[in-house]
Amino acid sequence: MKLDNVRLLVRNFDKCFRFYAETLQLKLNWGKLGGDYASFDVGKYFGLSLYKSDLMASALGNADLDYPSTARDKVAVIFKVDDVDLHYNNLKDRGAEFLKAPQNMTGWGIRVAHFRDPEGNLIEIHSDLPKENWDKDLQEDAEEYGL
Repeated sequence: MKLDNVRLLVRNFDKCFRFYAETLQLKLNWGKLGGDYASFDVGKYFGLSLYKSDLMASALGNADLDYPSTARDKVAVIFKVDDVDLHYNNLKDRGAEFLKAPQNMTGWGIRVAHFRDPEGNLIEIHSDLPKENWDKDLQEDAEEYGL
């Protein structure tokens, strides 16, 4: 089994399409404004796609159920970048609203910033911290796993 893509099921397709195509400036593989489906290139072996939530609900036979809105995040879309601060500023200039400014997460070994797409999906951008900036527990774990 091999992961092919993550498909975000969205209510406002065009607004999300613009966000991923224009704000995040992801390369479009398939789809257009006014469509039902779009696919974006997010790496050599992986894709991110958008699909109208109502169409998936009809296919699954659960169109009568409510769309979740007041729950903790269950999924996050993660993008690795070379420079979190540079991407943070560029995305902010293009209208992305961040939950927090970039911060070092020494227990994770990365520098991160989080924001949401127009449908509320959590997105993280991160870059690696030098190992000497990791906290002691993470450094010990890395040694244990031979990293």
